[in-house]
Amino acid sequence: MEVVWEPSTLEAYGSGLLTYHVWCDARALPEEQRAPLSPVVAAAFISTLAGTFSWKTIRNYLHGVRAWHIFHGIKWEMNEPEMEALLRAAEKATPESSKRKKRTPYTPEFILAIRAQLDLANSPFDAVVYACLTTIFYACARVGEFTVPTLTSFKTNAHVKPSDVTTERDRNGLESTAFLLPRTKTSIHGESVSWSKQNGDTDPEKAFTHHLAINQPPQNGPLFAYRHKNTHRPLTKPAFIKALATAATKAGLEPLQGHGIRIGSTLEYLLRGIPFEVVKVKGRWASDAFLIYLTKHAQILAPYMQAQPDLHTEFVRLTMPRIRRT
Repeated sequence: MEVVWEPSTLEAYGSGLLTYHVWCDARALPEEQRAPLSPVVAAAFISTLAGTFSWKTIRNYLHGVRAWHIFHGIKWEMNEPEMEALLRAAEKATPESSKRKKRTPYTPEFILAIRAQLDLANSPFDAVVYACLTTIFYACARVGEFTVPTLTSFKTNAHVKPSDVTTERDRNGLESTAFLLPRTKTSIHGESVSWSKQNGDTDPEKAFTHHLAINQPPQNGPLFAYRHKNTHRPLTKPAFIKALATAATKAGLEPLQGHGIRIGSTLEYLLRGIPFEVVKVKGRWASDAFLIYLTKHAQILAPYMQAQPDLHTEFVRLTMPRIRRT
């Protein structure tokens, strides 16, 4: 049971469980009323937090209490529809100060601005940062899938390595570079992501080839490792995000969040006229949640709204799924 949840998930659930017990202690709630969690206690707990915390935080806290029940074999007696209704009410009560701003997406132009601030020719670290950035962007991947949490946390069975990279060709001879991710946030059995050669200086193939030449990462070590003194050092997520923020600041731009890379990739492919379902599969989105991040709906939908769409656009229109209102 200890390995059911990812470490990052357990951290969030731990905070929720602590909050729940502090809340119970403050009300001198007897142990037998804390678990199994009754709908009345759950409603009181959620109502107390509503208006102070964001609804997503409250949801994570409640799921943390639920995980605690599951771990200890305690029956979860909550009525799911009622719980969802309470969480929706908490969402409406979320204060503006607790609402997270929509993540601004990365764009090829933003990536080029970052590139201009990096010393790709002489700095192994800058070379690995740019290669990692372009790979994540054009593979529509998560930052944590190509970086490691800390300098000592690399695991061969969990993190991508040079030996996990292959070149694939379709029946028309079109090439793609594929990366087998041994383990991801949503799949313990791993997933494959890929990119193809692009035009211009954001080309991931050019950046990746340069990284391999200057850093020569070991075959069974971290894919994005860079030369440091007389050894190789893995690119950590904090170091990667900090490097991007520093480069953006130097370029006179506001630093963006790491998740904005995947959002930006999704937006870029949609702007190219690629059908929503195809982008959804490439980005491995489990739902249509990615639609809430998009900030250029008019540009994305423009080709489908013309009086006389071309043949390709008409085909895409017919094969594109309906967009649900949110």
